[in-house]
Amino acid sequence: MTTTLVLGGARSGKSRHAESLLTGQSGVHYLAPGPLPNREVDPEWADRVAAHRDRRPAGWRTVETTNLSGAIIAARGPVLVDCLSTWVASLIDEIGAWDDPARATKHLESRTAEFLVAWTSVPYDLVAVSNEVGMAVVPATASGRLFRDGLGRVNAAVSAASDQVHLVIAGRVMDLSSLPVVADVSGFADA
Repeated sequence: MTTTLVLGGARSGKSRHAESLLTGQSGVHYLAPGPLPNREVDPEWADRVAAHRDRRPAGWRTVETTNLSGAIIAARGPVLVDCLSTWVASLIDEIGAWDDPARATKHLESRTAEFLVAWTSVPYDLVAVSNEVGMAVVPATASGRLFRDGLGRVNAAVSAASDQVHLVIAGRVMDLSSLPVVADVSGFADA
């Protein structure tokens, strides 16, 4: 069993790389924790979801849920989570906490702790995709900063608990797995 976190920017190739890590495995569960596509409301999002769906092998099972820990445990086989970025946004949405950073952070910390229990305890390969948002311009809005900071904390916590960490930049993969983890990183210690 191997846990792998794949990080990268938008359109960097991170999802394709993550999918390639499970090529040849049967019964892969693809966990999609983002908003459901609605072509009338957001045709661009619907197109992105369709492109991801069309690219996946026919035998992969898609589960749309924000309960990642429960879905990982229920899968009983290889799992690909794509992506933690949409999960963080969905978690903040589900409690309506975009204007309440303390409440949002507490919720993210709790749900991330649940996720990490599943992430580190199942006997099959797990791959998670996430956006690396900490190297961009500081968001101009409080909700943008809340998302960036929350996702950064989730990424740090999942990275610290992963066997492998890959960073995809402009279609190139860098293996960060052998690099040291920041001492005492919990992801939420500096909340």
